[in-house]
Amino acid sequence: MFECVIVGGGIHGTYVCQRLLEDTTLERDEVLVVDPHERLLESFRRKADACEMDELRSTFVHHIGTEPFGLESFAEGRGRTDELLPTPGYPQRPTLSLFLDYADYVIAGNDLERLHRQANVDAIRRTECGDGLVLETPAADGAGSSEAIRTRNCVLAIGHGGRYRKPAWADGVDSVTHVWDGFDPETPAEETIVVGGGITAAQLATCLAEREREAVTLCSRHELETATSEADPRWINWNHIENHLHRQPAGSQDRYEIVRAARNDATVPQTLLERLESVADDGPLSVRCGDICFAREVDGQVRLLLETGGCLSADRAVLATGFAPVFDHPFVDRVASELGLERGYRGMPVLDDETLAWSRADGGESSLFVTGALAAGTVGPFAGNIAGARRAADRLTGAIATKDRLPLAAD
Repeated sequence: MFECVIVGGGIHGTYVCQRLLEDTTLERDEVLVVDPHERLLESFRRKADACEMDELRSTFVHHIGTEPFGLESFAEGRGRTDELLPTPGYPQRPTLSLFLDYADYVIAGNDLERLHRQANVDAIRRTECGDGLVLETPAADGAGSSEAIRTRNCVLAIGHGGRYRKPAWADGVDSVTHVWDGFDPETPAEETIVVGGGITAAQLATCLAEREREAVTLCSRHELETATSEADPRWINWNHIENHLHRQPAGSQDRYEIVRAARNDATVPQTLLERLESVADDGPLSVRCGDICFAREVDGQVRLLLETGGCLSADRAVLATGFAPVFDHPFVDRVASELGLERGYRGMPVLDDETLAWSRADGGESSLFVTGALAAGTVGPFAGNIAGARRAADRLTGAIATKDRLPLAAD
């Protein structure tokens, strides 16, 4: 039996793994990360490639290492400080290549891949004797019964679980794809429509147009709005979270609305907007505003009808319309139902604000902890971001460290 299994090997899962090894008495053979990809952070890398991300919105102190200034020292030691990009009125931000190179350095330096088991988790249930949890994973050969992983504690770090927001008008139209669901920016096209009004849409449209080999139209429902970060930086401070979020009942609609209002969703950093406008001035990129109400394919092209009566045509349309809500993810539903976990408004997990343990409906002690977007009701508007990983790890590692240890058994 493991002492702690982390479901998800992205930024949150990788960071929490390090914190468990550094801040608790757990040994390496007592911790496991379960993720279906070949290597840690692979899902993040693929999303970055798909939207042609070249720099981060987060500052240089937000990364997967446990030392806040570790990335800065890494850049200084390798003569790469030019990859720490200036942001007016805000700390510097790293390029994507610097961020990922430092991530690889941290993963290799801590030998974290040896703690990674490549597998999906289909279900989580309690052990028969009630001393922990059992994670069901598909058999390695793809046939037969599932394989079980026994653990005393489990941390859900699943992100949005690979589910993306797709408008109804895009259903059944093959030429419309989501940027994170099979889109390859290297596939040639003469004309592309990018649908969305946030940072991903602006980044993708700008990079495609900068190649000067295709015409790009960015179609946003609204005029592009700017914001430097995903929320007011005060939301990184735990005291601010306690004073402005935790005063409302856990899992309540009030908490949901506070987090939603604090998020700067569908916004673009000023530096990226200036770059986009510069490309648009040169001709290969245009910006249209309006709601799309209908789509169809005609003569090998996709045509999008706007509610205003306008029409856009291109070889392909790419959605950059964000994630589907993680609270109603089918896997989350199954786990909550099987373990009898308490849920609040719109399926929000009801968490212990001090430990991030997911509360049981019967009031019993929970050994399932949550980080990432699923923990937004407790961690706040930065829950799904790198800063949120740090705040969450502060709580759940402390809780796991103080739990009574069980004799280690084979898994």
